[in-house]
Parts: sequence; structure tokens; C-alpha cells
Amino acid sequence: MTHPLARRLAAECLGSALLAALVIGSGIAAQHLSRTDAGLELLENAAATAAGLYAIILMFGPVSGGHFNPVVSLVDARFGGIAWGDALAYLPAQVGGCALGAILANGMFAKAAISISTHHRASSAHLLGEVVATAGLILVIFALARTHRVAQAPAAVGAYIGAAYWFTSSTSFANPAISVGRMLSNTFAGIAPASVPGFVLAQAVGGALAVLTIRMLYPHVTPADAARVVVPADADESLELATRRTTGS
Repeated sequence: MTHPLARRLAAECLGSALLAALVIGSGIAAQHLSRTDAGLELLENAAATAAGLYAIILMFGPVSGGHFNPVVSLVDARFGGIAWGDALAYLPAQVGGCALGAILANGMFAKAAISISTHHRASSAHLLGEVVATAGLILVIFALARTHRVAQAPAAVGAYIGAAYWFTSSTSFANPAISVGRMLSNTFAGIAPASVPGFVLAQAVGGALAVLTIRMLYPHVTPADAARVVVPADADESLELATRRTTGS
């Protein structure tokens, strides 16, 4: 049984807020701790994001699926995992949550609640990086769902994003909602407003390419498979499945 939409929206909003607070807050902390070493700053930011994202998905995934990302929600709807109306309702919850998380991160480090970033990122190389980062994220999620390995999704998503901080030129935003949230903090993790539309477009392209690739590699993705993205949004069902595996019944 699927949880009521209001409860799922609350989970998506809270999870997105914690995600933005995690990314921005760890970026501010890294900037304070390693002022003269950009590589070390990035390492600290990436490690905190990878570990924290794993925990956030575990916290909120059983309620909403743990999307926290408009591209994930829209692709999930494309494969029939959630209704289109629900996916569209997720989007403002995700964007609003990331904005709240940015304000929270700024406040925790005694900065102005909203400080518009001046960090311009939208070069052609950065945009290509966002296409790759987003496509890879969607492929990881749906490959695990199609092959019935959703228990590994929280760790796999965290690991992929942590790695993509390093192998993509954009440091792997891979998420339109977090792109908007990071615009509100003029810190290490920020992005200038002028760069956000290009990033969102690149993320949409990455999501579309991922759909085509999934169709090619996993041609039999069913709505039941997609309903497990990122994790099954039904705590009772997940607990029952886990109990059956443990008892062998």
C-alpha cells in the first residue's frame, strides 16, 4: 500500500532540505578547514555528501521512494513507477526543500540566510559533465531496480555521487532542485543564477539519454520495477520482504 501523497511530499521536502544542508554545509566547513587547498576542500565535500546521501535515502526512502531529484521523479513516472500527477507534485517539494536546506546551512555557519552565489560554472565542459553525471545516476538507480537489487541503492547512489564529484568537471550536481538550492549560498558549493538554466537543461538531457539507454539495456523494465525507485516507498512491504528473506519463508 502506497503512503498518502501528503506524507510522501513531506518526506521529499525534508529529505531534499537535508540534502541541500549536507552539500552546502559540508562545503562551507571544508572551505573553513582547508582554505588554501581546493582539492582537499572537494574531497571533504564529496566524502560528506556520499555518506550523508546514503543516510538520507535510508531515512526517507521507505516513505516517498527517496527521490529528492526532479529528474528521478520524472523518469520514474515515464516508466510507470509513480503517477505523473504525483511526480509533478514532487517537484515543488524537492525544489522548496533544497531552498530551505540552503537557508539552514547558511544559518548554521552564521552567514546571511540567503546569499546569491557568484560562482559561475556553465562552460561547455561543465554542461557536458552534468549530462554525464545525471545520465549515470539514473542508470545506476534503474539498473538496480530492474535487477531486484534495491537494497543496495542507498549505498550505490551515495558512492556514485561521491565519485562523480571527481570524474565530472561540474562536480556532479545531477539534480535541478539542488542546483536551485545551491544558488542561494555564495560559498564553496554555490552556483551563480546565470549558470542554473544551463545546468537544468543539461540534467534534463542526461535524464532523456538515460531513458534511451535503459530501454536498450533493460528493455523489459516494468512499472513494478520502477515502483522500487530509489527504494520501495512502502515500509511495511519492505519489512515483510526482508523478514521473508531472513526466515526463508
